[in-house]
Parts: sequence; structure tokens; C-alpha cells
Amino acid sequence: MTRSRVAVVGVGHLGQHHARILSEIPEVELVAVADSRIEQARSVAEKTGTRAVADYRELLNEVDAVSIAVPTFMHREVAGDFLARGIATLVEKPLASNSAEAEELVALAQVRRTLLQVGHVERFNPALSALDGLPMRPKYITAERLSTYTFRSTDIGVVLDLMIHDIDLVLAMNPGPVRSVVAVGVSVFGGHEDVANARIEFEDGCVANLTASRASFQAMRKMRLWSAEGYAMLDFMTKQGTLVRPSEQLRRGQLDLTGVDLTNPAEVKEHLFGTVLRVDQVQSEIQDQLKLELEDFVQAIRSGTPPKVSGQQGLRAMRLASEILRAIQTHQWEGDSDGPTGPRHLPQPLAAPNSLLKGPFSWRSRTGRPASSNTPQSQ
Repeated sequence: MTRSRVAVVGVGHLGQHHARILSEIPEVELVAVADSRIEQARSVAEKTGTRAVADYRELLNEVDAVSIAVPTFMHREVAGDFLARGIATLVEKPLASNSAEAEELVALAQVRRTLLQVGHVERFNPALSALDGLPMRPKYITAERLSTYTFRSTDIGVVLDLMIHDIDLVLAMNPGPVRSVVAVGVSVFGGHEDVANARIEFEDGCVANLTASRASFQAMRKMRLWSAEGYAMLDFMTKQGTLVRPSEQLRRGQLDLTGVDLTNPAEVKEHLFGTVLRVDQVQSEIQDQLKLELEDFVQAIRSGTPPKVSGQQGLRAMRLASEILRAIQTHQWEGDSDGPTGPRHLPQPLAAPNSLLKGPFSWRSRTGRPASSNTPQSQ
């Protein structure tokens, strides 16, 4: 069987790894790499044994498939040109700059009956294997995705840059409709939002609380899930998972502490997290997530099987991300429509510490003065 002719468009920080991995897949002929910075393209081409071009449009008649890792604002144009030719396309996350452009790409792929895959690489994280085979229906999900500022992806904010990973994962776990979204965000570096939190409630009662920051001094990528079936903690950095599941006896509302010395904390802990609650640490084989993603893409190209993350799934993540961004933009910091709203228009901070702010309630005062000492006390 002949090899699939594939190109990579955009070979910067991430795209160069797309090129390297694709050049090593036996079923792939890496036809070329394209980047408007021709010297960067030539450097990557030399390492991967292919040729470099500055204009990706030179490749429209030469390839069977393309992997696109250009800045997000270019996704609609670049991916659209390849999809219009019926060329199988992998687009790095997020699918587009906004949901309208994402809708257009998905519609174009459908009209041309061609493959559109979205690069939500966390779907291939080995930590997710902790959930394999478990009948878990999460009812409360929390996720924290924190990083330092990298000066990349500055054309989008933290919702489309980082939180989009967890949005996609949550939607993969709960395919039902969303009932409501509440969100808040702050611009730290003067452009888009750099810190954001979103609370998402689904119609089936599931609640997801997502936090993302690219202004953190400490990196973290964790997700926690609570359900009637148990609890799971997924660490996407260490690629490990922890499962805590109740015993059948505890499910029936029975807690048997017979023979346990309740004055011995170590013995109590061992009994609770061994007999009453079963704890499993899951460490999967460490694998290159990007390699798994690209192999999935190549498999979909050659066999016609659906990719793990289709254009439709990428679109659903974009739709929810757009709702979150709208909620961030309209958030009223002081509950007043005439007051500051959105990630860049924050309330004026206090100029200095205020000695009058004492006690648990005085902060509620608009003047910053504590409540009068004559205020009646509850009995």
C-alpha cells in the first residue's frame, strides 16, 4: 500500500514536533513543511528529510493530508483551503478563533466529505486510562490547569489556550446539554484574559468547575471527579491516576469498625482506605501523547475510521468556550451594570491597607468602615 502524502503547515514550537513525528511514521511520506518564516521551515526540513516552502498554498495539489499548527487566528483560512480541496486535515486546538469560524470549518468538511480532526492532545494522556472500563458517571468535576506565561498563543486568551483542554475532556465525559454557565476572568498582561474560572451546570445535574491560568508561578494540570461510583484524581503532568471506590458494605450505608482501635489514627486510616474505601494508584506506560494523536490521524486517513477527536467534537468545545467567554466579558465585578465589567475593567484597588477593615463583615461596607458598635447583636 502506498504511503500517505502529508505536509505540516506551521513549524514553530509545536509544529516542528508534528513534522518530526510524521517523518518517522512508516506509512507517511512527509512531502514538505511550510512556514512564512522560510529559515525556520528550512531548519525543520533539513532535520526531517523533506523540503521547505514559505507559502502553504504550493502544497494544495501535492498532499493527501495536512497537519496545521499555525496561530489560531489563521486556522479558518489555512484549514479551509485544504478542506475545500477534500484534503484530510488535522488542526491544532482550538479548532478556530471563535465558534462561527469553527462552524464554517465543520460544514466545509461535511460538504467535501473529508476528515477533520482537532488536536486535543490530552485525550491521549495515559492518565485517562485510570477510567478505562469504569462505569463512572461524574456529577462534580473540578479541573486546574495552571502555567507560567510563555509568550505564545498571544492571539487568544487562557480559555482557548488552556481551559479548552478541560472543556473538551468534560464534554467527552458528559455528552448531555449544558444548562448554565457562570464565569469570571482577569487580564494580567493587558490583552486577553490570562486567568479564568468557569462553573458549568449540565441538565443532568452534573457540575464542572474549571480554572485556568497562564500567570501562575507553579504549573499544574489536575482533574478530580466525584460520582456515585467513586472518586478519581487525574494528574495530566505525571500521567497518573488515583481511584477511590466504596465497598459494597459502605454503599449499603454500613460502616463496620469492628476490631479497629479508634485511638490509633494510623490503624483507622489503614482500615478506611483499604477496607471501607478501595484505593488504586494507576500508572500507565509513559507514551508520547502527540505521537499517539498523529498516529490516530494517520490511521483515520488510511482506514476511514473516525478519529478520537472529530471536528464536531472540537466544535462543541468551541461553542461552550464561547459561552464562557461571553460570561467573562459580561461579569459585573460589583453587581452593578454601571460598574466595571469584563477581564480588563476591574474595580479600583485600595491604595493602601485600611485599618478600619476589621471583623468578618466590615468588608461589605462601601465606605470601608466597620459596622457601628451600636448594631444590635444576635442572642
